[in-house]
Amino acid sequence: MKILAISGSASRLSGNYYLLQAIADLWKDQTEVEVIEGLEELSLFSPKKLETGSPNEIKLVKDKISTADLVLFATPEYSNNIPACLKSLLEWCTASGEFHQKKVIPITFTPHEPRGKYAMQSLLMSLQALNARVLVQMTLYKTEVEIESHKIYLPEELKALFLEALQMCK
Repeated sequence: MKILAISGSASRLSGNYYLLQAIADLWKDQTEVEVIEGLEELSLFSPKKLETGSPNEIKLVKDKISTADLVLFATPEYSNNIPACLKSLLEWCTASGEFHQKKVIPITFTPHEPRGKYAMQSLLMSLQALNARVLVQMTLYKTEVEIESHKIYLPEELKALFLEALQMCK
């Protein structure tokens, strides 16, 4: 099984990236996981750009999405929504269909409750429009994990939850 983990943050090497790294480390003996850092370098979507074809960096990410068996998202919440860079990536995939029936696990990872609620709603609406298969959704908070020197340590109950999610995907 091949998993693509996408940090939806506009910040390179954000907490969402480190969360995905912790999940990838947990799953490394059972599957192949590639983690994509923040999306801030990707070209913003516009219909005019689409007319001339996707830029190379977008094609590369779309190819990775196409070949993945599962796409795992971790996103912060910006102004009660997903970051513009994540929305833009999803818009690049609208016409070309990379997410059609693709297995997806969306995660919001924010500092504390109730943040993440609106980002999850927005992400789910976009994934529904793309006809993705959302297997499970998760809302996590930074208070639930231990963060030390740009590394996230998952507590045993979250490890069990993520291992169960992986088994559900197979």
